[in-house]
Amino acid sequence: MEMILEYIQANVAIAPYLIFGLLFLAGFNLPVSEDIMLFVSALIASKNPEYTYQLFAAVFLGAYVSDLICYGFMGRFLGNKIFKLKFFASIASPEKIEKVNNFYNKYGIMTLLIGRFIPFGVRNALFLTAGLGKMNAWKFAISDLIACTISCVSFFALYYNYGETVIEYVKKGNIILFSIALIGVVIFFIKKKKDQKALNSL
Repeated sequence: MEMILEYIQANVAIAPYLIFGLLFLAGFNLPVSEDIMLFVSALIASKNPEYTYQLFAAVFLGAYVSDLICYGFMGRFLGNKIFKLKFFASIASPEKIEKVNNFYNKYGIMTLLIGRFIPFGVRNALFLTAGLGKMNAWKFAISDLIACTISCVSFFALYYNYGETVIEYVKKGNIILFSIALIGVVIFFIKKKKDQKALNSL
């Protein structure tokens, strides 16, 4: 990945196409980081302002199309076939699909809005499980478009204006968000388990 990033930075004219292509592949759960692509595109744009719109369009469309591929092709179209692969079986077990669906049903678009800002593979796991759980396609597309717009605009602007100086703050923020989300999930399912026990005791 480091060599690819160096190549992108050395070839500014084709950088938008490379960034879009890499994010497109990320939709198939290849290890391409959307966060890194956002940082690289914004950093290149800050040094080459004439490419700002092309770079933003590439990273935004790449991220959004990647989400749709993960949801639509990997989740809805391939469906349970992906469980034959150990990697997918570990990140999208039937139990996890049910849990994510519970979140979608209870919190709706907020699941995608919050989930999009959580690192460590949470995004793709959300999109994949949304597809596997047959979440309404239009609902997903519109919700994710809003979430993707907020995320891409926020981070692109942040990296464009402040560059590497904010990286450590973003990393710390990601860890805090991940921790909060993890605690929230634990509390949610402890409460659900207690409610289920209460119903069973009636």
